[in-house]
Amino acid sequence: MADDIMNTERRRLVELAAEARSSLAALSSMLGRNPSYLQQYVRKGSPRRLEERDRLKLAEFFGVAESELGGSGLPTRSVPDDFVAVPRLPLDASAGPGSYGSEEISFDTYRFSRRWLREMGLEGADLSAIRVEGDSMEPLLRSGDEIFVDRSKRGGEGVFVVRIGDALHVKQVQASAPGRIALISANDAYAPIELGRDEVEIVGRVVWKGGRV
Repeated sequence: MADDIMNTERRRLVELAAEARSSLAALSSMLGRNPSYLQQYVRKGSPRRLEERDRLKLAEFFGVAESELGGSGLPTRSVPDDFVAVPRLPLDASAGPGSYGSEEISFDTYRFSRRWLREMGLEGADLSAIRVEGDSMEPLLRSGDEIFVDRSKRGGEGVFVVRIGDALHVKQVQASAPGRIALISANDAYAPIELGRDEVEIVGRVVWKGGRV
C-alpha cells in the first residue's frame, strides 16, 4: 500500500510539472537541489518521500495542497484567500543593451492584498515581477527596480517588457510606420530603435514599480 501511495505522489508530481510546462531539472534547481534530484525521486524512488520544505515550495508553486505531493493533509502555509501571490522570476529586463533571461520559474513571491490590487486597478491582472538592469529608462525606471508586468496586456502604447531574440528589454513602445514599432528609452542618451512588428515579442505592460530610496 505504501508503494502505491508513493507511486501516486510521483505520478502527480510529473502531471503538475507537465501542466506548468516546467522540467523536473528546473524544479529541482528551484528547490536548491541537484538538477537530477526530482528525476531520481520519480524514477528510482530516492528519496522515498520529499522533505517538508520541498513539498511546501512545490505545492505553493503549483497552487495545490501539500497532500497531493505526500503531505499529511493538514492545512498548508498557503497564501490566504484575501492575498494574491505574484511570482518573482529570475529574469532581468534590460534598460540598456539587452539581458538574456533564464528559465521562467519563480524563485520567490510577493504577496499583495486583493484590496490593494483592486485600488491599483490590477485586480485580475496576470502579474509577474522581474528586475530592471541598466540606465536607459532613467529616471522613470532605475537599475535594480522591481517591476510588475501584466502579461494579459500586450497591445497599445506604453512601457512594456519586450523580447528581441533571446534578450529582454523594457522600453516605451510607440507605433511607427505601418507594421513597425519604435522602442524609446526615457534616457535621452539612448536613441530610439525602430523594428518590424514581427521582430518583437511583447511580453506584457509594465504596471507597477518598486525600488530602494
